[in-house]
Amino acid sequence: MSVLVYTESENGKFKKNAFEVASYAAEVAKQMGTTATAVSFNATENESLGTYGISKVLNISNDTLKTFNAKAYANSIHQAVEKEGAKVIILSSSTDTKYLAPLLAGYLKAGYVPNVVAAPESTSPFTVKRTAFSNKGFAFSEISTDVKIIGVSNNSFGIHENGTTAAVEAFDAAVSDADFATKSVEIDKVVGKATIADADIVVSAGRGMKGPENWGMIEELAEVLGAATACSKPVSDLGWRPHGEHVGQTGKPVASNLYIAIGISGAIQHLAGVSSSKVKVVINSDPEAPFFKAADYGIVGDAFEVVPQLIEKLKEFKAQNA
Repeated sequence: MSVLVYTESENGKFKKNAFEVASYAAEVAKQMGTTATAVSFNATENESLGTYGISKVLNISNDTLKTFNAKAYANSIHQAVEKEGAKVIILSSSTDTKYLAPLLAGYLKAGYVPNVVAAPESTSPFTVKRTAFSNKGFAFSEISTDVKIIGVSNNSFGIHENGTTAAVEAFDAAVSDADFATKSVEIDKVVGKATIADADIVVSAGRGMKGPENWGMIEELAEVLGAATACSKPVSDLGWRPHGEHVGQTGKPVASNLYIAIGISGAIQHLAGVSSSKVKVVINSDPEAPFFKAADYGIVGDAFEVVPQLIEKLKEFKAQNA
């Protein structure tokens, strides 16, 4: 009765969150005195999961599942759960898994707790710590159902090496046309840049940039740092930046190691969506901007003066430490 974890991949390569949920699953398995099994879709580097404590990988190789489909993936994982007799299923907190999790919970009649930030407090009763009230507090949730599903908050538990040899096994999940009643007709992806979901650093800007023509220095700063670019909701609403870059409670959540906010006042919805970031740096000309109260570091100054100097200093640092 192993712990089962769904490890996300894209173009055959595991995403960063796959290694975090694998690490988490290994810890849960240790607490329960069992092993951790992963299920992957069309992945090409399954053995690497052993580094993070996974002892077996069920790899589903199916061309119809190369593009994520919540119902088809949930059905496939359901079959893997039944095969392994798993009672605990670990998922990430990505956009995809938040669509998948309720379907899987319905199939398994399982209790589902999302936004979990730490290993279980107890496995009997099964109790986990999760964020609550838009990340302003924590709740301890007890899962009393026979089968339990945990959604691990991104960048909360961390990636931990726990050397194990992973045995890779082909798994043929049965899917039907009914699983594809809803299909993706078009997917727009960021090419050649770090994505918000996977980036360790995110550089975000707001209306303080005064217009889309001034975004060059934001992109340059992001390039120097190897960061993803993001924006506030008003910026995307104005059409200055694509909606895919909108972060906050009503946009994409951010759980990066470093979040730099430039010209963003810090509305409560924005703060709720980025509060899981480890270190928050704010650059704003208004010393009364609400974001300063949530920031780890703040610079009161004109972004058009501060950011170019920051870029220059970073380039000098990189040149000296190349």
